[in-house]
Amino acid sequence: MFIKFLVKKITFLFKQNQTPPIETQSAEKKTKGLSDKLKDNIDSLKLIFGDSGDLKIHEILFGKNLELSGALIFIDGLVDSKTITESIIKPLILNKNIGDGMEIENMSMDIIKKTILCSGDMSEIKDQTQMIEGCLAGETVFLLDGFKEALLISTKGWEKRNVTEPQTELVVRGPREGFTEDFRTNTALLRRRIKSPDFKMEQMKIGRKSLTDVCIAYIDKVAQPRIIEMVKKRLEKLEVDSILDSGYIEEYIEDAPFSVFPTVGYSEKPDVIAGKLLEGRVAIIVDGSPFVLTAPYLFIESFQTSEDYCIRPLYASVTRMLRLMAYFISIFTVPIYIALTTFHQELIPTTLLFTFANASEGTPFPSFIEALIMVFSFEILREAGLRLPRPVGQAISIVGALIMGDAAVAAGLVGAPMVIAVAFTAVAGFVIPVQIDSVSILRFILMVFSAALGGFGIAIGLLGILVHLASLKSFGVDYFGTVIPSQDLQDSFVRMPLWSMSGRPKDIAYIDKKRRKTFIPSTRRSNDHQET
Repeated sequence: MFIKFLVKKITFLFKQNQTPPIETQSAEKKTKGLSDKLKDNIDSLKLIFGDSGDLKIHEILFGKNLELSGALIFIDGLVDSKTITESIIKPLILNKNIGDGMEIENMSMDIIKKTILCSGDMSEIKDQTQMIEGCLAGETVFLLDGFKEALLISTKGWEKRNVTEPQTELVVRGPREGFTEDFRTNTALLRRRIKSPDFKMEQMKIGRKSLTDVCIAYIDKVAQPRIIEMVKKRLEKLEVDSILDSGYIEEYIEDAPFSVFPTVGYSEKPDVIAGKLLEGRVAIIVDGSPFVLTAPYLFIESFQTSEDYCIRPLYASVTRMLRLMAYFISIFTVPIYIALTTFHQELIPTTLLFTFANASEGTPFPSFIEALIMVFSFEILREAGLRLPRPVGQAISIVGALIMGDAAVAAGLVGAPMVIAVAFTAVAGFVIPVQIDSVSILRFILMVFSAALGGFGIAIGLLGILVHLASLKSFGVDYFGTVIPSQDLQDSFVRMPLWSMSGRPKDIAYIDKKRRKTFIPSTRRSNDHQET
């Protein structure tokens, strides 16, 4: 209760001291129409961008007698120069019908768009804001003297990373494609897997300064409209300067910001996101990030991998339960060791108790302090291994752990059983990388409880974790709901055969809850030969 009161008090004080909200992006922009004079439009653009070296203004003369003057405006590095040359400049200069069969006074941007230029994606704009946003998004603006309209031509062509296998979700069997930092590449990877007109992608821009493209993807009649609207409202309320990664979005829209458990999922694999979309979830694609978010997110999803659906169901169920067991081992091993050696020595077999006593003989610290030393040492080594270059980081992690552990035992600072317990805990924690943050925090909390109250402290801590999990919700869906007996248990702690999972998750899916027709495989292969 005290912690809850303290959190509310801090939140109240933060809101009281918060500066008045900045005006929304739509109110901040003052739309200004384009002039019919080419020079005025160019001067106005130069005034806005200042001395930006990457702003390119290419003025051209075209027509039968070169009586027409225009300008191409783009940002160098964001466009494909070959596309500009082949699709815009060449058609304008080489077309000799302009000014002859085509009367200049009857010309319009619509005619130029339909009969002269060769780009497949063009739109007509009439205000300065659209022109600026188009340039900054990698498009080319075509201005023509005497017209108050301009053409926005798609010529995006910046450097981007190729589609490769993601390093965070390696598989032995299954698709190996991963998302990249390019927005349109990521949407195309999803569209390739879900070729249905019901697959919708709604795009918006978030960030007053970054103007980051964000896409909400879902399957109509499969995703609940309530969840879709909830995601939209939370995104539309964001009044921030920049969104540089999907992690920004996750922190802004999650249900329980003070919880150690994530309530928004993420993945680098298109097949994983496609599978979640087909179950009724909503995906959030952020330009510049290879991680795509999904909502709602359930606790059991942390123990599921894409490879589970590409291997035999029995083995997939065994490995999934192994991950769940590793999660409990990573959290409870060290606290249980502290409780047994400090309070409940009578529960340890006599031979093992003598072994523990001999190992800890001469050590100056109690079990709790030994555990703190080893856990903090491991966390430091893990962080150093992640931040250093890969070859050096691996050497630091392996050699450092071996040398420090052996030296600590030899110096009599900690006992060998404690080193084994911490090492086993650390290795088990890496089995569930999604929950690595919660593992580190919960392990430390339970260590404190076990050092203070022994086994009773561990029981109280476990009860508190279960109550917290049961109270969490992710976009209106129970975070811990998969433990309730239902058809959803077919794909929770175990993975039943695909032909038996005919329905989508009942708490997530909307109208179209049928995944496939019921199929009963034949157990007698001889029947197939007789039918043939």
